[in-house]
Amino acid sequence: MTHDIDIARIAALVGEPARASMLLALGDGRALPAGELAACAGVSAATTSGHLGALREAGLLEAKQQGRHRYYRLASAQVAALLESLMLVAAQNPARAASSRVDPLLQAGRTCYSHLAGRLGVSICDALIARDGLHIEDDLARFSPSGIHLLEDFGLDTRALRHQPVSKTCIDWSERRHHLSGPVGVAIYRRCLELGWVRHHLDSRAVSVTETGGRGLRDWLGITWPGDAESVSTHRAGARPESPR
Repeated sequence: MTHDIDIARIAALVGEPARASMLLALGDGRALPAGELAACAGVSAATTSGHLGALREAGLLEAKQQGRHRYYRLASAQVAALLESLMLVAAQNPARAASSRVDPLLQAGRTCYSHLAGRLGVSICDALIARDGLHIEDDLARFSPSGIHLLEDFGLDTRALRHQPVSKTCIDWSERRHHLSGPVGVAIYRRCLELGWVRHHLDSRAVSVTETGGRGLRDWLGITWPGDAESVSTHRAGARPESPR
């Protein structure tokens, strides 16, 4: 019964709309102050303080003091995975899907804790599969030698991957297909930031592909990113792409 009670308590905390909004706002791994989280949830400062205290007590959030300000972030990647799983289940509810609408910016590209998700994340995964760079088995991405070469062309350090050529995947809640997570997913996201291929939206988890990123995705993996949230296509044929270094 103890485990059942703990699950119910966590579910009740996450299920309250204002707290859910705060948790989702932190889903990209950022640390935000209470004022921004209050604005995300549309509640008062006093109400926000109570919610944040309850979430910290349950181990869902952690706080970091910086000068006079306190910043909150998800306590672990497991909390982020919990939120993504709940969103995936919610998106599969026909009654809910008929009455709800996914933000097109989030659907096009977003961060899932510390890796890329949405059409952008799925397209990268699909392109690597199309080029025989990886195959997915039991939610694990298993990389081929050619896949490791593609990651090296992108400028990633693949020494660990050569010893154990696997990384984790997530089922994307909006696309309902796999995107890369784990160390490789994190590395791809960081490299995209380093190259200026993606930019963050200040008030959400959405990321947009820059003009430089559009060219880079095409050269690296043959991904055509037309700059809107409606269509992303992957060219499945062609010569080995140029290095984005």
